[in-house]
Amino acid sequence: MKICYVLSLVAIGAILISCQPQIDLDAARTELRQTDEAWAAAASEGKDAEKIVSFWADDAKVYPPGAPVIEGKAAIREFINGALSAPGFSANWDVHEVVVSPDGKMGYTLGVDQFTEADSTGALLTMKGRYVTFWRKESSGNWKCVIDIWNEGMTE
Repeated sequence: MKICYVLSLVAIGAILISCQPQIDLDAARTELRQTDEAWAAAASEGKDAEKIVSFWADDAKVYPPGAPVIEGKAAIREFINGALSAPGFSANWDVHEVVVSPDGKMGYTLGVDQFTEADSTGALLTMKGRYVTFWRKESSGNWKCVIDIWNEGMTE
């Protein structure tokens, strides 16, 4: 009797595990890469702050080099509007690596970036660096950046 009970539990467990949706990690990585690349394209165009801001989650945190943490979409929007209105500002980045968690709900991207802005004399200064962004798959099915951090001072 006990063996039948144990076998029944094992069978039920196996059925439940097999019913879990299988995640296509290659497709998830491709989707996340495409999302990050679309974000980079929007930032590089430098024209549509709302489009740029749309890639961050509502509860996102941004860690710019040498500056306080920027928390939440309203503060991020203010940061982006300020950057886009700065003379000579431009931003672009290239994704080098994309990793997605086994359940397909979280991921991160790594790459290199370049920001240009005017210094105190008005001369354009270009800063190169590396970045890491952490992403969450929202209930809508869209990837949203939840942590965005980068550094400056990379040499080639």
